Amino acid sequence: MQENQFSRTSLATAFFRAFHSGQEPPLIFHDPLARSLLGEEAYAKLAAHFSQALAEFAPERAGDCPDQATALAESLRLMGSPAVVLCRARFAEECLERAMGQGARQYVILGAGMDTFAWRRPDLLAGLRVFEIDHPATQEFKRRRLAAAGLAVPAGLHFLPVDLSRQSLAEALRGSDFDAQAPAFFSWLGVTYYLTRQDVMATLGAVAQVAPAGSAVVFDYADAQAQVSQDDARRRQLLRERVRQVGEPMRTGLDAANLAGQLAGLGLRLDEDLAPPAIEARYLAGRGDGYRLGEHVHLARAVVVDRAG
Repeated sequence: MQENQFSRTSLATAFFRAFHSGQEPPLIFHDPLARSLLGEEAYAKLAAHFSQALAEFAPERAGDCPDQATALAESLRLMGSPAVVLCRARFAEECLERAMGQGARQYVILGAGMDTFAWRRPDLLAGLRVFEIDHPATQEFKRRRLAAAGLAVPAGLHFLPVDLSRQSLAEALRGSDFDAQAPAFFSWLGVTYYLTRQDVMATLGAVAQVAPAGSAVVFDYADAQAQVSQDDARRRQLLRERVRQVGEPMRTGLDAANLAGQLAGLGLRLDEDLAPPAIEARYLAGRGDGYRLGEHVHLARAVVVDRAG
């Protein structure tokens, strides 16, 4: 991300959640606040942008769409990214609820972007201290949008503006209300793609250093070794070019076959690693809207091990 620029991809992520939440149930993930947080002007601009993108992602389908609404729905169905955003958000919050059942009372959202958890889930917030960590420019932009939407910052939510490329996670949490002796849950969604492999591993290793055994982290990543179809490869290339143009180039994929061993060396045990077929079976099976995933995206959950053991 460019210096002093808020994350443009965080707006796209919020748009995907907002659009899907306006559709008929059952929903993959429901975020009734995403549209308010974006604002109507930004929502309309993004709707136009993604409807026009259909001509790039699937030109053979564009001629079958008589209006923007139809083109938008078809574009989001075929892109892959919207389904990833929705599935990973649901996966993360399901894992959070499991962690809370096991005693976690701290929730650290790394790269929080336009996340609305603290406003959507007062039922869970009541039992948590929540820490949103993101680049200062993105967090400042979000706070302006919260004010414009009339969304007050709830008690129990802590904003920590941090550039993790310049400051460690331990430094970011130091001086906050984070308790390094108490179990915590971390989510890190939509970020690994944009970092170097070294920075990805450093951040995951930092989770194992700042949180006690039993704490957990969920994250998504691209399998660098995945065999993908020609259509998915074309969509990936178009996506890479689009995010590069807004100053957020994709840099990294991980090797799913070796991930467990790499995490073990950091003090983490890989407990779940869902490849696309498993994600689709869990969250997309039987749906009539045709949402699909890219053929390379994984959802993972890792647990901090007892370093004294």
